[in-house]
Order: sequence, then structure tokens, then C-alpha cells
Amino acid sequence: MSVTDPIADMLTRIRNATMMGHPVVAMPSSKLKVEIARILKEEGYLEGYDAAEGEKPGQPVLRLKIKYLGERRERKAVITGLERISRPGRRVYTRKQDIPWVLSGIGIAILSTPKGVMTGQRARQLNVGGELICKVW
Repeated sequence: MSVTDPIADMLTRIRNATMMGHPVVAMPSSKLKVEIARILKEEGYLEGYDAAEGEKPGQPVLRLKIKYLGERRERKAVITGLERISRPGRRVYTRKQDIPWVLSGIGIAILSTPKGVMTGQRARQLNVGGELICKVW
């Protein structure tokens, strides 16, 4: 089955896994998904990630270990919300001075810039704009 928006599929899988309390979520891997996972790990939203070869040769799998807080019964996921901004039918680009603040700085915006995939805060430091991929809080 082909997916027209793999990033939206990734975010939906993460959202569904956090709502059901799953510790690990797996999905088809790509370079952009691995970069998004790296940013989520660096910002403390994931415990870890692993990009490995799948069951079939040539189909890599990305496994994300979701981070939870609290004890078993009262545990809550660190990720409370994910929102896809730029999509295949409507690309959203932003200038360096228009990069949005997510929940007054509590969340992060992930951008694809000429200098690579990075958070909105890092893009402001480097004075670059780019395509606004998603917001995470």
C-alpha cells in the first residue's frame, strides 16, 4: 500500500501509539523520518530510535521508543500533541522572522531548511527559513 504523505503517516502512528500507551512504534524508514526522530530524541520527546533493516530486504524499518512519565497506571506520554503543517497539497514555507513559537516556547516547530532538518529555535539562531514540517508539544 502506498502512502501519499509519509510524514503525516509517521505522526499519526506516534499519536495512536501514545494514546494506547504502546512503548514502541514501528514504521517504514526514510532519511527525513530519521532526521525527525533524531530531533524528537534530542528535544526529549522520545527515549530513542533505531533505523534497521526490515524483514524484507531493501525495506528499512524505523522503530521509535516513546517516552512516558509517571508510574505504570498514571503514566502519561511526553508528547501531548502533533500537528502536520506543510503537506503535499499545500506546502508552507516560512521566513526566519516568521518561524512560529509553539505554545509560547513549550513545544517545537520542525523545519526543513537549506542547512538541513532542524527545530525552529535552531533555525532562528542560524538565520534561515524553510518548509514548516510539523509542530510538536
